[in-house]
Amino acid sequence: MRRILPLLPLLWAHPAFAAAASAPNSHWWIWPLALFVVCFFLGIVAVPAGVGGGVLFVPIVGSFFPFHLDFVRGAGLLVALASSLAAGPSLLKGGLANLRLAMPLAFGASISAIGGAMLGLALPAHVVQTALGLTILGIVVLMATAKKSEFPHVPGADPLSKMLAIHGVFHDGISGRDVEWKIHRTPMGMAMFLVIGFLGGLFGVGAGWANVPVLNLLMGVPLKVAAGTSSLILTTASSSATWYYLDNGAILPIIAVPSVVGMMIGARIGAHLLTVLNAAIVRKLVITMLLISGIGALLKGLGIWS
Repeated sequence: MRRILPLLPLLWAHPAFAAAASAPNSHWWIWPLALFVVCFFLGIVAVPAGVGGGVLFVPIVGSFFPFHLDFVRGAGLLVALASSLAAGPSLLKGGLANLRLAMPLAFGASISAIGGAMLGLALPAHVVQTALGLTILGIVVLMATAKKSEFPHVPGADPLSKMLAIHGVFHDGISGRDVEWKIHRTPMGMAMFLVIGFLGGLFGVGAGWANVPVLNLLMGVPLKVAAGTSSLILTTASSSATWYYLDNGAILPIIAVPSVVGMMIGARIGAHLLTVLNAAIVRKLVITMLLISGIGALLKGLGIWS
């Protein structure tokens, strides 16, 4: 029997969930409904911020919902995948995502994501929860201090990006002009995405939080194209790790279904907002949400807060 299957009773045996379920006026559908509402709003802010749904879903649901972390991480990968797929057509149509840029990076990230998923399910839940809290707080520091350039200056495309014909043009809705872009440091970017994919599979967060800084600051992709292409990369990297969680019984429909549906609806709205919304406002909101959930995950992993 799979390692994860004995954890099924833990979902319902959790003290918080057991207390809610035994209350006289409580109903079983409260938690799925709460997941749907939370994920709907997460989907709206995740796409414009370019962070993917998983990086918000896992720490928030893992900290404030009475579900075992293994099931939350499994659902988190599905959520990241769903939000990216829902936003993909709009992003490609508007030129805010580029397949030639996404595919080479997604290939490496998808391979390393499987390794991260294998390690994540092998470690005790409290160890992963503590590491997740520390990682989320590190993400907060990264997002708060990293300088982001709306239109980075790229002196010239490197040989690899020229060979792969990675370049494009997108229409900026705020300035009303067409922007041509190209990239450099492609080999270094591919190496970074191996690390990003591993962390995404380990924590079930999709790792969109790291996609955008690498694309924007390291490789010189315009910020909006970086956010849009990040969603395409998540579709491949998240799907590979999701299969491992699914094969090991770490995905429960009662958690995954309302989360995915809510995230997909919200992501479609977020994809339209990306063309007109001020990215700085969304970024501040995401940083605040991650700070709260990161502290909650760390305290929960250390056993200080249950």
